Amino acid sequence: MFVIKHRRKFFAISALVVGLAVAAILYFGLNFGTDFTGGSILELRYPEGRPTAGEIKNSLATTPFAASQVQPAGDSNVILRLQAIDEAEKEELISTLAEVSAQTLTEERFSSIGPTISGELARRAGLALVIVVILIVLFIAFVFRHVSEPVSSWKYGLVAVLTLLHDIIIPTGVFAVLGYLYGVEIDALFLTAMLTILGLSVNDTIVVFDRIRENLKNKVAPHFEDVVGLSLQQTYARSINTSLTIIVVLLALYIFGGTTTKDFALALTIGMTVGTYSSIFLAAPLLVTWDKWSSRRG
Repeated sequence: MFVIKHRRKFFAISALVVGLAVAAILYFGLNFGTDFTGGSILELRYPEGRPTAGEIKNSLATTPFAASQVQPAGDSNVILRLQAIDEAEKEELISTLAEVSAQTLTEERFSSIGPTISGELARRAGLALVIVVILIVLFIAFVFRHVSEPVSSWKYGLVAVLTLLHDIIIPTGVFAVLGYLYGVEIDALFLTAMLTILGLSVNDTIVVFDRIRENLKNKVAPHFEDVVGLSLQQTYARSINTSLTIIVVLLALYIFGGTTTKDFALALTIGMTVGTYSSIFLAAPLLVTWDKWSSRRG
């Protein structure tokens, strides 16, 4: 019952963190990657020692590639982000950098996407998020259709969506700050991480809701508040242990994984942490608050 009795404190924590995340998004904006804006990414390896990012930028200052973003990767690699270029322009860029550094560079990866494709991807990404949220509401409302007292089944779905928004906004706010400070981008992998968070978080929430449903059927306590408290007590250990197992794996991927998966692992780690918190300290307590508010109105 600790969570239920102190639910206003947990609501305040969530409101504060979400408020800070929204402020970060509005103030810093989101640093969208080439997946959404169009452009090219070129990763090169300097086998005989990598120059600093500043030196690479200076070497491109008088070339058509002066606006390139330079990001060191690993011990000897560098990632260049620039406007969309073709194969000939790519070879010219590599030749310029090789000549300045007096060494033969190795091309690790190259990808290019045009503005039309990136715009279509952005639209599809937004549509995917909307469809996922709608399907989650419909699924929860259907599964809990026989649970109408004291909280209607559709309210379970709406509360789940509120917690999912909480779980998405916070990682996005963190990436807005990271994008401003370190140039971390919002790309297709970030979108994949957000969709994964939606699935994992709603799974945790449904586990708690399902226990509430069973305890309501079995009438384990006379008051809804007590039923919810007991249900949380029966499920929080499972939720925390499962999430910790996943988070440990994600941290290992972030620490030891390659450059291309670091941001993905970080987004998932933040999302899993926030999602576990919301499933225990936000979703079920919101049902109690809604029930009490409805009782006072009635």
